[in-house]
Amino acid sequence: MSFAVTLQVERLDKGLPLPAYAYPGDAGLDLCAAQDCVIEPLDRVVIPTGLRVAVPDGHAGFVQPRSGLAARVGLSLVNTPGLIDSQYRGEIALIAINLDSETPIEIRRGDRVAQLVIVPVPTVHIEERDALEETSRASRGFGSSGVSSTGSAPTTTTSAAPGDAPTPPAHGDAHGDAPTPAAPGDAHGAAPTLPTSAAPGDTPTPPVHGAT
Repeated sequence: MSFAVTLQVERLDKGLPLPAYAYPGDAGLDLCAAQDCVIEPLDRVVIPTGLRVAVPDGHAGFVQPRSGLAARVGLSLVNTPGLIDSQYRGEIALIAINLDSETPIEIRRGDRVAQLVIVPVPTVHIEERDALEETSRASRGFGSSGVSSTGSAPTTTTSAAPGDAPTPPAHGDAHGDAPTPAAPGDAHGAAPTLPTSAAPGDTPTPPVHGAT
């Protein structure tokens, strides 16, 4: 579904073009530099655009780098994406950075150096909870899903509820598996041989010499 909103723009420099889409269906409106500058390797420079905007209520503006300049010369924005709130009325400025470690970047007045995307945003109401609903992902963060597109899913770790004591492993088993109970008097679990009861008056057979 497509819809349109109106973005009010004030040009502080009438010699610069208004923000514009390069192609039909684009998401980003091109923003131009209002002055010449040189960005040294790994350095950053604030570039004015000569524009003020009134982002519609219920929306936000996000300023992002242009992919072509990023790929060719390493031009990016330090705080990408830069956020423009609907109540902000100052000039849009770009905190540009040269990510190339050797070559300076030359910016000329009128160069299209960034793009502005207008996005609807909800008003968020905060609701504090003592505990949150558990999910299959739980607290796994950076890199938890791996990088392979064919690998198996990561092992799920079940989170214990706050205050729950962990289940202790069975006595004598570090892995938690209960050992097979041994018969009395036998450390290996084998039932001992029971002696044969002698009839009254029978003389017991003496043990073999040397046996215990």
